[in-house]
Amino acid sequence: MANPGPALGSFNAAPAPDAERDVYACCASTRFAKAVAAGRPYPDAAALLAAVDAAFATLSWDDIAESMNGHPRIGDRTGPGTASAAEQSGAAATTDEVRQGLADGNLAYERRFGHIFLICAAGLSGQEMLARLRARLENDQAAERAEVRAELLKITRLRITKQLGL
Repeated sequence: MANPGPALGSFNAAPAPDAERDVYACCASTRFAKAVAAGRPYPDAAALLAAVDAAFATLSWDDIAESMNGHPRIGDRTGPGTASAAEQSGAAATTDEVRQGLADGNLAYERRFGHIFLICAAGLSGQEMLARLRARLENDQAAERAEVRAELLKITRLRITKQLGL
């Protein structure tokens, strides 16, 4: 087996509950966390990310909804140092008008789809997030669920990559 690097090596060697907790911090789906942790050891980052993709593809909508419960609304104030705070920095550094648009858009979105608006916010400005929120309000239920699934996978891959220094 190739040298997986110190963080991945530690993850591979961790007791199952600790590995599941670490994965759960990246995607708050119990089924996902158990599946990724059960696939250890991973020889390298590519193998881990392939396992992430494979496990993610098996998630039901209920699993996705469970994971969304671990995410704040876009534009809501989150605790400093949290993954969400870092990822949503573009929403925090925006105008009052955009912040209000995000708040109003979040409410409209939740009324329409029954869950929070989820987007991989890393690298996006508040204005970009608002534009995407407004565009996605035009989706039907099936199209929006596909968007949510794709965005959650992006967030999960980003968080696992950061967490393990990959």
